[in-house]
Amino acid sequence: MTEIVLFHSVLGLRPGVLQAADQWRAAGHVVHVPDLYGGAVFDDYDEAFEFLAKYGGQAELLRRTDAAVDGVRPDVVYAGYSNGVISVVHLAASRPGARGALAFHGSVPVRAVDADLWPSAVPVQVHEAELDPFRDDEANREFAETVSSSGASYHYFSYPDVAAHLFADPSLTGEYDAAAAAAMHGRALEFIAACEDRGR
Repeated sequence: MTEIVLFHSVLGLRPGVLQAADQWRAAGHVVHVPDLYGGAVFDDYDEAFEFLAKYGGQAELLRRTDAAVDGVRPDVVYAGYSNGVISVVHLAASRPGARGALAFHGSVPVRAVDADLWPSAVPVQVHEAELDPFRDDEANREFAETVSSSGASYHYFSYPDVAAHLFADPSLTGEYDAAAAAAMHGRALEFIAACEDRGR
């Protein structure tokens, strides 16, 4: 059993995130799914980013991230969808004891959360659509180099011919890709199991 904290995307705590958490619970894991938006959920990215800016931007996002793990044990796997990866990188870099980090739909450099180094004991798995409209190759490269230079394990998975961003959320009409989502969740479960073995 692994304990996991799963953070939602800029669109809020959508059904796709909750379904992922249920899959991991069915596999025997404990999953926390914080709602950093207080119930607000969006279908439109522009509206979601506007909401995020109004409530205080990244500074407030990270404050709520820290509050969300208050009382949660430190030896967990952090996972995040899209904008939730900011929370993942922040916690893995600043809160000692993490077992692993899962970045779904992109990654961010550690300097984006005012960190300099990646913990050598925290393996990383990144997933992203090959044709993701939000894809940032420079950010991915910088994050990969920082993780790898620390000595931590780093694996990047690109999903060929997938042009959507949140392709793993079945509630997003026009973005969901069942095959890519299944592959992503399968790889994530293998990663989580490996993190569990490391903790024994």
